Amino acid sequence: MMDLDPVLMSRLLTTITLVFHIIFATLGVGVPLMISIAEFIGIKKKDPHYTMLARRWARGFVIPVAIGVVTGTAIGLQLSLLWPEFMQVGGNVIALPLFMEVFAFFFEAIFLGIYMYTWDRFKKPMTHWWLSLPIVIGGAMSAFFITTVNAFMNTPEGFEIGGNGFAAINPLEAMFNPATPTKVFHVLASAYLTVAAILAAIAAFGLLRKKTKEYHKKALKLTVTLTFIFAIFTAIAGDVSAKFLAEYQPEKLAAGEWHFETEGNADLILFGWLNEENEPEGVIRLPGLLSFLAYSDFNAEVTGLEEFPEAERPPLWIHYMFDLMVTIGVFLLGISFLYLLLSKLKRWNENNKFMLWMLVLSGPLAMLAIEFGWIYAEEGRQPWILRGYMTVEEAATTSPYVGWMFVLFLLLYIALGVIGAVVLRKVFKNNPVEDELEKKYPTIEKGDK
Repeated sequence: MMDLDPVLMSRLLTTITLVFHIIFATLGVGVPLMISIAEFIGIKKKDPHYTMLARRWARGFVIPVAIGVVTGTAIGLQLSLLWPEFMQVGGNVIALPLFMEVFAFFFEAIFLGIYMYTWDRFKKPMTHWWLSLPIVIGGAMSAFFITTVNAFMNTPEGFEIGGNGFAAINPLEAMFNPATPTKVFHVLASAYLTVAAILAAIAAFGLLRKKTKEYHKKALKLTVTLTFIFAIFTAIAGDVSAKFLAEYQPEKLAAGEWHFETEGNADLILFGWLNEENEPEGVIRLPGLLSFLAYSDFNAEVTGLEEFPEAERPPLWIHYMFDLMVTIGVFLLGISFLYLLLSKLKRWNENNKFMLWMLVLSGPLAMLAIEFGWIYAEEGRQPWILRGYMTVEEAATTSPYVGWMFVLFLLLYIALGVIGAVVLRKVFKNNPVEDELEKKYPTIEKGDK
């Protein structure tokens, strides 16, 4: 491993870091909103079950936040160590959003500490709920600022080319580049969707174990409702993103859809594989739908991959990432809709075993969709690290020690993952919700727990 190409090792190390970090980044964005909604409903309905949901979600939220600090720091460190040429050229441009992302994190962390230590300390419960809003805002701000960096790498603006790199830098123009609105919308919607699906999976699993039925039923109804709402928003974000790609990154859209020739009334290709001549086989073709997704016109002309130099074409396997992401998104939308529909039909039991197992499955699938989506986004920009200005190969370090860094960081992530899982298990297993409800709210009927 130590003799491998530094560019390859740099890409692998960055990949495992992002794949690991995005789990905790997603939780950091989505969980605060779920906590705030649950506490608000608990206060308005005077229902201790929802208040307990907020308490326990907040308690568990502290662990991924702590791990996210470590992985986020690793990303900042690796930018300088693995991609020095990129930082030399673009470091001054992305310095502002990187700083603001750190500020947003500390803003979120400070109010999280205040929120955690002020339960039951106010006469009016709404006073405590107001403290949840800065945490929600801080998580969203953190996602916004770091996403603007990625957006800049896709559609770089806000500078002029000087003798030693970028000059006449306008950091605000760089932050609010053409990719920023669609990427931020997609990141926030998918983060909220994913966290809602994960919490729904936990509640469904609790019902399957036949524990604290009323508590888990309410948790499931709330989280599935939120899953459905944010699945719709994510679908809208996907549609907006397709139109952005058609205008600004047509090569990514063409590679992801295996659209090789420029033509009108272009078909949307789903699934399938490529034969030895790179021709799609076993695919599902939806006539004219790619043109509609790209331009809201079934007869619009969509640029084919043939229009771009071969060296600047993204890898064709990103098609599979797109298919997996979209398939999971449709599944989440469908299963949440079905659950809510059954809950309205009195003769059907929405909490049957099949439905509960499908909801349990939706949690890990939602996180996988996040991973597939980011792989599609990052690989779809290849071979560029800064589209149109610098390739990944030009930006990478030439150090022969990247292999050792890969091993050390991999061990760190394994250790963090194991420690996080063990701590979370102990936090909740040693303090079951039944006991906590009985201790905190002794007036609740035992059958309602």
